[in-house]
Amino acid sequence: MTTTLTDTGSETLPHDGADYHALNALLNLYDEDGRIQFEADRRAAHQYFLQHVNQNTVFFHSLAEKLDYLVTEGYYEQEVLDRYDFAFVKALFKRAYAVKFRFPTFMGAFKYYTSYTLKTFDGRRYLERFEDRVCMVALTLADGDRALAERITDEIMAGRFQPATPTFLNAGKAQRGELVSCFLLRVEDNMESIARAINSSLQLSKRGGGVALSLTNIREAGAPIKQIQNQSSGVIPVMKLLEDSFSYANQLGARQGAGAVYLNAHHPDILAFLDTKRENADEKIRIKTLSLGVVVPDITFQLARDDEDMYLFSPYDVERVYGVPFTEISVTEKYREMVDDKRISKKKINARKFFQTLAEIQFESGYPYLMFEDTVNRANPIDGRVTMSNLCSEILQVSTASTYGEDLSFEHVGKDISCNLGSLNIAKAMDSPDFGHTIDTAVRALTAVSDQSNIACAPSIERGNAMSHAIGLGQMNLHGYLARESIHYGSPEGLDFTNMYFYAVTFHAIAASCRIARERGERFEGFERSDYASGEYFTKYIDGQWAPETARVADIFESAGISLPTPDDWRALAAEVAEHGLYNQNLQAIPPTGSISYINHSTSSIHPIVSKIEIRKEGKLGRVYYPAPFMTNENLEYYRDAYEIGPEAIIDTYAAATQHVDQGLSLTLFFPDRATTRDINKAQIYAWRKGIKTLYYIRLRQLALQGTEVDGCVSCML
Repeated sequence: MTTTLTDTGSETLPHDGADYHALNALLNLYDEDGRIQFEADRRAAHQYFLQHVNQNTVFFHSLAEKLDYLVTEGYYEQEVLDRYDFAFVKALFKRAYAVKFRFPTFMGAFKYYTSYTLKTFDGRRYLERFEDRVCMVALTLADGDRALAERITDEIMAGRFQPATPTFLNAGKAQRGELVSCFLLRVEDNMESIARAINSSLQLSKRGGGVALSLTNIREAGAPIKQIQNQSSGVIPVMKLLEDSFSYANQLGARQGAGAVYLNAHHPDILAFLDTKRENADEKIRIKTLSLGVVVPDITFQLARDDEDMYLFSPYDVERVYGVPFTEISVTEKYREMVDDKRISKKKINARKFFQTLAEIQFESGYPYLMFEDTVNRANPIDGRVTMSNLCSEILQVSTASTYGEDLSFEHVGKDISCNLGSLNIAKAMDSPDFGHTIDTAVRALTAVSDQSNIACAPSIERGNAMSHAIGLGQMNLHGYLARESIHYGSPEGLDFTNMYFYAVTFHAIAASCRIARERGERFEGFERSDYASGEYFTKYIDGQWAPETARVADIFESAGISLPTPDDWRALAAEVAEHGLYNQNLQAIPPTGSISYINHSTSSIHPIVSKIEIRKEGKLGRVYYPAPFMTNENLEYYRDAYEIGPEAIIDTYAAATQHVDQGLSLTLFFPDRATTRDINKAQIYAWRKGIKTLYYIRLRQLALQGTEVDGCVSCML
C-alpha cells in the first residue's frame, strides 16, 4: 500500500516548505505593522497536510476497495453499509467531497487528525479524510434512511451541525465506544446501590462517557447503621472509591474516564465534601480528579440574606420520616418543618460562612459546580424532580430510584439519564437556506443517537433512555457570530439576538420532535403528565410579547429570511403537540463544547472567547495557537475576552437563552486577577436572581497564563 499525495489544503497558498508548527506560532507574533498574522495560520494548515497528513494517509484506488478493506480488516461496521446499496453510498461520498471542504485553521486540522479520524490499529497512519468521517456518521445515524443521510451530510459539511465527540469519533467504527456523551446515576442509601454505582461507573467509563452521581441520599458520617450509632463513614470514602474507578477505566485509551459527584448544600457532610478540594487537604480525603457539584436550594440564599444559621439534615432520618429519599424532598418547602421535627437529626452552620467557604474552594480549584435546585424545578416541564446535573452541568432531567437484591440484581429498575448531544454553529445556522430544516435535521440526528444507544451494562440508564428519548441540542459560536455582525457580546443588541435566536430554535425543535412523534406514533413515556400535554408550557409564548427589541436584530432575522414565530404559530404548535405528543422528553442543553469547536471553527458554546488567540498545549507538539473565528485585524474591538467582559454580561447573555432552554447551559464565570471571594459570591447571587440554573467552573486569570484556554469538560469535549 502507498500513501496518498493528494493536496487537501488550499490551492491558493504557496508550497514554500515552511514548517507548519512554526507558521502556526506566528499567530502569537505581530508583523512589522503590528498586525496579527492570520495568513500564517492558513499556511500552517496547508503545510500540515503536505508535510504530515498526506504522507501518512493510506491510499486506495477506489471507494469500493477502501470500504471493502476497512470492513474486512475490522475497522468499519458491515451492518452500517449493508443498510444502503453501494451506488447510494458512492453518491453520498461524492456529495461530501463536492463541498471541497478545507480546514480554515491549523488547530482545526490538527484536532481532527489527532482526535477523530480513523487510524490504523498501530495508530501510525490515517484511514479517513474529514469527508469520510462525515459520511460514516451520516450513514450510521440515518439507519437506512437515504434522504436523512443526505441531510445530515449536508448539515455537517456546511458546518451548521456538529455531532458531539463520542458520536463523531465512534459512529460507523467496528472498534468503538458508545455514541453518548455522558451519564447520570442516582445512588441510594444502601450498600447495594453504592456497589452498583461503582460497577456502572466502571462499565460506562469503559464505553467512553463521563459519569455524574448524586450522593445526597447517602447517610452522613457518624449516622447509625442498623440502629448502632456512629457507624456510617459518610460520602467521602464513596468518593474515593469512585475516583479510583474513573482513573482505572477509559475508552480504549482514547478518552479518559471522568466523573462528578453532587451533594445537597443541606447534607451534613457538605463541609467535608468541599474540603476534599482544598489545596492543603490531607491525602486521605483529598479528591484530585473527581469533579464536585453542590445542589443549592432557594432557602440557602434566603438564610444567608437574613444572616441565619442553616441546618443540615440527616438523609437517613429524612427518608425514615418522609418515606422518600432526601433528593425527593424540596428543602425550601420543608425546611422549617424539618428544623422543628425532633425525629430528624441535624446540625447547623452559618449560612454566610457556607457561601464564603464555597467561594474559597472555587478560588483555589474552580470547583464546585452549582445547581440551583428550585430554579431548575420551577422551569422543568416534566413530571418529577430534577435532583442533580452532569459532568458539565448542562443536563437537567428527571430520574427515579432503583432497588436491588442482596446479590445486586435489580428488584426494580429505575430511571437514570444519558446525554445525547450535538451542537449547531449559530453563525452557519443563521446562514442556512432553511433554518427550520437545519434544526429538524439536527433533532433527527440526535434522536438517532438516543435510539441507537446500547447501554445494557447499566439497566437503569438503558431504561431511562428508552423511556425519554431525551436529547440535548446545543449551540456554539455565539461570540463569533456577534463579532462577525459587528455586535459586542453582552450589549443590548447581543442580548436581544440571543433571546430571539433561542426563541426561534425552541419553536423549531419542538415542532421537529412533534413531527417525529406523529410519524412514529410514539411519544416519550409520561408525556401526558407534562406541561407540554397540558399546554401550560406554551402559555408564555402565546400570551407574551416576543419580538426583537432592537432594529439591528430585527434586520438580522429579516435579512437571513428567518421568520420569528408569532403567537398564532405557537397556538397551532401547541395544538399539534396536544394531538401527537413529543418524541423527545428533553430537547435542548448547551454544553461547553471543546474539540468540536475547533474542527467546526467556532467560539466555544455561547461563552465569550478566553483570548483573541488561544494557546493550547497539545502533547508532544507543544503550544498550538487558535485565532477566534471571523476575527480580522479590522474588527478586533468586538473580541473582548471573557475576563474583560466580566461575569455580569456573561450571566445576562445566559439568562436571555435560559428562558427558552428546557435543560441547562454550561456557564463558566471568569474573573480578573484582582477578584476576591466576595466578587465570586456576588456573581453567584446575581446568577441565581437572574434565573440561571447551573454554574460550571469559576476561572481566575491568574490560574492560567493569559490567553491560554483552561481545560474544559473532560467527558463532553463537545
